[in-house]
Order: sequence, then C-alpha cells, then structure tokens
Amino acid sequence: MKTKNFKHNRHKLRLNTFCLFLVFNLSFSLVAQVVSIEKQMVLKESKKALTDASYEMANDNFSKAEAAYRKAISINPNEDTGKYNLGTAYYNKEMNEVAMSRFKQAAAVADTKLDKHKAFHNLGNTFMNEKKYKEAVESYKNALRNNPKDEETRYNYALAKELLEDQEKNGGNDENKDNQEDKKDEDEEKNQENENNKKDGEDGEQKDEQDKGDEEQDKKKGDENKDKGKPDKPEDKEQQQPTEPGKLSPQQVKNLLEAMNNEERKVQEKINAKKQKGLKVKSEKDW
Repeated sequence: MKTKNFKHNRHKLRLNTFCLFLVFNLSFSLVAQVVSIEKQMVLKESKKALTDASYEMANDNFSKAEAAYRKAISINPNEDTGKYNLGTAYYNKEMNEVAMSRFKQAAAVADTKLDKHKAFHNLGNTFMNEKKYKEAVESYKNALRNNPKDEETRYNYALAKELLEDQEKNGGNDENKDNQEDKKDEDEEKNQENENNKKDGEDGEQKDEQDKGDEEQDKKKGDENKDKGKPDKPEDKEQQQPTEPGKLSPQQVKNLLEAMNNEERKVQEKINAKKQKGLKVKSEKDW
C-alpha cells in the first residue's frame, strides 16, 4: 500500500512540474509576442513621422518638418534616422549649434559604420562653418575610421588640418580678427552717421541764419517801401536781393551728395564681402 501511494505521488509531482513548465513557456511566448507587437507599432509610428517630415521638407515647410522629426525621435529615441535628418535640416538652415547636437546624437545611436560615417562627416562640416577646426579634424577622423575610402571626407579632413595649422600659427586670432573687422565696420557706419548728423546740423544752422537774414532784409524793404510810398519794380527788387549767407552752390550740394553716396557704398561693399566669406568644403552627406 505504501509503495503504491509513493508511485502515485511521484507521478503527480511530475505532472505538476510539466504543467508549470508549460505555463511558463506559454507566458514567456505571450510576453515576447506582446513586446514584438509593441515594437512593430513603435517602428510604424516612427516611420510615419519620418515620412511626414520628408514631405514637409520637400514642400519647404521647415517648422512642420522639424516638428515631425522631433515626434519621430520621441517615439523611437534609439533610432538614428530622425536625429540625422533633423541635423541635416538645421545644417542647411545654417543653424550650426543645434545641427552639431543632432549629428552627435545620431553618431551615438547609429547601428552601422556607414551611418556613423555620415553623421561624423556632417558634424565636421558644422564645425568648419563655425571655424572650430580642431573639432572638425576630430570629427573627420571619426568619419574616416568608419569609412576610410570616402574621398570627400579625406578632402575635408586635409582642409581642416591646414586651416587648423594656420589658426594656431596666428595664435587662434581668426575669430578675433573677424570681430575686429566687424567692430571697424560698425565704427565706420557710426562715424558716417555722426558726420551726416553734423552736416544736417550745420545746414540747419545755416538755414536759421538765412531765415534771420531774410527777415531783416524784408523788414528793411518794408521800411523803404513805407518811406517811398510805392512798391519797388521787379528789376529793382532783384538788384536789392543780397547773397544769402552760408548757402551752398548747386555744385557744392551735388559734390556733397556724391561723397555721402560713395561712403555708403564702401560700407555696404565691406558688409557684402564679409557675408560672402566662407570655406569650400565638400557637401553634406545625403539623408
């Protein structure tokens, strides 16, 4: 009797163990399926947001494209496409600081060497735009580590090294030099404005003196007419007209205006020249 009960209990234990194992496997499989479904939904939503962003960019709706890229990044922060594309959009708008941030994020989460290479290449370009040549050299190095055969990256790397050497020889004064030129242009504009104001003031003083002289002359004429009891003839009136004090001749006025226009043109040419300054780097990598 005891032997039979023992066998029965052992059989029951095996059955319970099998049931538990079956339940565990089913639960694990179910959880895995749920996770897989959620992941697919996330990827689908992220892909839709990226598609919307690309559409808005194609139609020059930058603000809507930016919002769509941000949505894609928030949905799937571990995916590099949204970060890279948003960085490229900022780069094309010359918003270099925010572009740098997005390219760094893209490089950090990129899964493939090709994606890392593209992110580091464009990061180097943004540093070049800001004349941060040391950082640009390092970015291009990282890009070449992931794709040593890319000729555009090699070209930009050599250019960045050359510009860095020039910057170090000059004591890193490229930026200071630009600031000094900006200040010089501002001072020239301010001096020109002060000179114009001064001339306006002088013209105003001359006009006041002229008006005063005219009043005295009119008063004198009035007294003379009163004494004579009759108006002057037109030709006499012209002969009595004195030379107006402080009045510029037409040629002097013309020369003054030409000088002012020349000064304004010189200032504008300097401003335009500064806007056209830049570095010739190879274009950013495609999205």
